[in-house]
Amino acid sequence: MSINDVVEIANQALWIIIKVSAPVLLVSLVVGLIISIFQTATSIQEQTLTFVPKILAVFLALMLLGHWMLTEMSGFMADLWSDFSRYI
Repeated sequence: MSINDVVEIANQALWIIIKVSAPVLLVSLVVGLIISIFQTATSIQEQTLTFVPKILAVFLALMLLGHWMLTEMSGFMADLWSDFSRYI
């Protein structure tokens, strides 16, 4: 196993991490932005107001996208383990 193989595996792993985590992070970002705009418009300066909607939105996103996320990660691991003899 050469350095190039290790770099390629690490590159693929980082890409999978980014691809899988981006939708959930974007949902959290959008909900936080909407709550911040609401707080600015109504002059409510409660710091904890954003936590509950963000948590609910992230849980909802995980429920909707969890199957796809797990499929992507499992596919990557299956590819990695199927080529295991190449790395030895």
